[in-house]
Amino acid sequence: MNIRKATIKDAETITDCLLMVLDNMVYKFIGEKDSGKAREFLNHFTKRENNQYSYQNCYIAENDHEIIGAINIYKGSDLWILRKPILEYSQQHYNTNVFVEDETQAGEYYIDTLAVLNKAQGKGIGTQLLQHAIDTYVNHKKETLGLLVDENNPKAKKLYQNLGFESVGKKVLMGHHMEHLQINKDHLQTNF
Repeated sequence: MNIRKATIKDAETITDCLLMVLDNMVYKFIGEKDSGKAREFLNHFTKRENNQYSYQNCYIAENDHEIIGAINIYKGSDLWILRKPILEYSQQHYNTNVFVEDETQAGEYYIDTLAVLNKAQGKGIGTQLLQHAIDTYVNHKKETLGLLVDENNPKAKKLYQNLGFESVGKKVLMGHHMEHLQINKDHLQTNF
């Protein structure tokens, strides 16, 4: 397996990966539960630059040159710059006015989305993508890496904690109660 920075050629498959996690959020952006329209909406952004879901913010895992997973990461302080085109497009093309709470902030690189295609799940791909993010942002760039985990998903929370993430607070994201986890060089030193 290989993990690499995504390119625009990867956008279609990145859409498939991200949609596995973001489907309910995208339904709110488009104002209806239509998987085809949701895919079209998200694909519009994965193949464009300077937005939350752009291929620019993604790393992909591939096996035999086939994408099997993706992780979407961006600078927390850029949240509103990256979210603005999505909210504007949603309002202009779908006549929706969606309120989305701040899921990240300055001081961290934020893992927005992590997804592994169904056919590759259960093989540790998600863990390898997370480890790649930790190596890139925490070990090499000396940054803090953050993410949200649903309070009703203890299995995911345990995985993140096993990798060194620690709870730093609670957040609500589109009605879901989430726990905010972070990892930085100090966390790594105390856990390993």
